[in-house]
Amino acid sequence: MTKLGAVIVVTAVLTALIGPFIAPFDPSDQLLALRLEAPTGLHWFGLDELGRDIFARVLSGARISLLVGLVVVSVSATVGVMLGAMAGYFGGYVDEIISRLIDILMAFPGLLLAIAMVAVLGPSLANVVLALSLIGWVGYARVVRGQVLRARELEFVQAARALGATIPRILARHIIPTTLPAVTVQATLGMGGAILNEAALSFLGLGVQPPTPSWGTMLSYGRQHLLDAPHLTIFPGIAIAVLVLGFNFLGDGLRDALDPATSRSSS
Repeated sequence: MTKLGAVIVVTAVLTALIGPFIAPFDPSDQLLALRLEAPTGLHWFGLDELGRDIFARVLSGARISLLVGLVVVSVSATVGVMLGAMAGYFGGYVDEIISRLIDILMAFPGLLLAIAMVAVLGPSLANVVLALSLIGWVGYARVVRGQVLRARELEFVQAARALGATIPRILARHIIPTTLPAVTVQATLGMGGAILNEAALSFLGLGVQPPTPSWGTMLSYGRQHLLDAPHLTIFPGIAIAVLVLGFNFLGDGLRDALDPATSRSSS
């Protein structure tokens, strides 16, 4: 499954990079006379309610989904690693404050919090990234905190402290590198979650705004034609499912490879 996940992810990345150049039609071009046309040899995925080529829009939507996932994971991982490392290393009141904040955010479904934030800030791609990042760091912080609590008692960390190394140097050079395998697995799985959440927000009209292609927006418009033109929802739905599964397969494989003890205990 790991190889399958890697193939799916690499294919999606290449599609996002070169998709707009290989698409046979512009995703914004409208052929109103052929609206809702079923898949044909010319239009592989058919046309939508405005006569736009669905294949071209799926290719273009891949770029939006991967961009959102990459930015959200990068911001969330950075914030989560910093706060988790501080909580685990300093302990005391610092750990208590950060841990209680994590517990508060974990008490609410993440998607509902993101919906509330975007509803207040206004629907846009930037606000989607901001909302998903504000709730996404929690998982990284929990993972890193547990890793740091264990790593700070290791002999080489104690030796560095005895030699007078500063706390930022100890964290950056000795402790945080030990958390990278767990953070890598969390980030890979987080990509799938971010893509799925972006699609959900766009489906509700809170994410990417038309005419920019987004898989979630395509699903939202396609639900009105489930009976007479099901291809409007089938192809973007398959794209979301396959890409999220690809990141999950890859994340599971990385977890088995980077932390076999954890994978054996969980199984």
